[in-house]
Amino acid sequence: MDGMLSQEEINALLGGVSDDSSQGASDTNLTALSLDEQDALGEISNICMGTAATTLYSLVNQKVTITTPTVRASSWEELWDNYDVPCVFIDISYQEGISGNNFLILTEKDVKVITDLMMGGDGTGTLDELSELHMSAICEAMNQMMGSSSTSLSSMLNRKIDISPPTAELVKNAGEIDEDKVSAFASDKFATVSFRMEIGDLVDSNIIQLYPMDFARELLDVFSTSQQEEAPAAAAPPPPSAPAPSTPASQPADMQPQPQPMMGGGYGQPMPNMPYGQPGMPYPYAPPVQDVNVQPVQFQAFATGVNPITQQENIDLIMDVPLQVTVELGRTSKSIKEILEFAPGTIIELDRIAGEPIDVLVNGKLVAKGEVVVIEESFGIRVTEIIKQKNLL
Repeated sequence: MDGMLSQEEINALLGGVSDDSSQGASDTNLTALSLDEQDALGEISNICMGTAATTLYSLVNQKVTITTPTVRASSWEELWDNYDVPCVFIDISYQEGISGNNFLILTEKDVKVITDLMMGGDGTGTLDELSELHMSAICEAMNQMMGSSSTSLSSMLNRKIDISPPTAELVKNAGEIDEDKVSAFASDKFATVSFRMEIGDLVDSNIIQLYPMDFARELLDVFSTSQQEEAPAAAAPPPPSAPAPSTPASQPADMQPQPQPMMGGGYGQPMPNMPYGQPGMPYPYAPPVQDVNVQPVQFQAFATGVNPITQQENIDLIMDVPLQVTVELGRTSKSIKEILEFAPGTIIELDRIAGEPIDVLVNGKLVAKGEVVVIEESFGIRVTEIIKQKNLL
């Protein structure tokens, strides 16, 4: 009314904002992914890196712990302000199932510890400069780790996921990185997923995954689609159970069987200590004995039309018999000379393609095929196919 401008109006004219609106603008920049999308991306990364940690444990023979990830949107400048150099950039490209690539960043010290353990050391050989041998070893470790995480990702997304062999590059400052590789990161916001990694008492640091926004959204779209496909299947009502066998009371009068005298009870009543048979259903039995003389038992020949429902309880007799279950990843043949040349770090190629189902054998007999999964810190097998007897002939 007095013609004077308030402080808020002055700030608006000059392009300034209050503290609250400034915080809101900052949040808008950092939330290129919604909270739900951040949670979903964190869940995907958590499962994948959990599997990768189990694989790394088998390579370095040390307990590997990876904490719950932290997901946020970042810029190229913010990344280098918060992460130390030198470090190693590992480029992981997805070739099948999803298209794109992401970067995994490890510190130089972490790479030295991991590769030293892989080559039979105690993890303390970190004084030497990173060599081609170190880079080759960390690429092989990442190839196995991300390969196993791709298997978990395949199960999660219900499609086959395949990666190309990772490549590693030592970066001493931000200006040394190939611009073509990081163009998707340097020009716009990208998603960063941070983990705290511990390897025994040797490593306690952070590792970071970088996802270009386009690749992150594609991954989230595929994940959302797979979840929607699973939801109707989970909500579908169970199939109706098979109708119960008709009792004699429900049969027409002219079809009802005539009662026969039986030792130990009347018709349709189970005899003591007789595990098979159901009340109301005829038993396969020999003609009733008319005298009291004890006679050798006479077994009837097995009829092809015997109802299996009346016989299935006999399996209880062997329920406690132990069987040896073996999961076979693959096989190969080597000469004695080649076997004598084995040493820690030797890689043996199996006669099976990566991602191909593995065999499940019971007492040496192939009964199923499946895929490897990780249950906490142990490997498991998810059965995907039961082998029918006719396919084994």
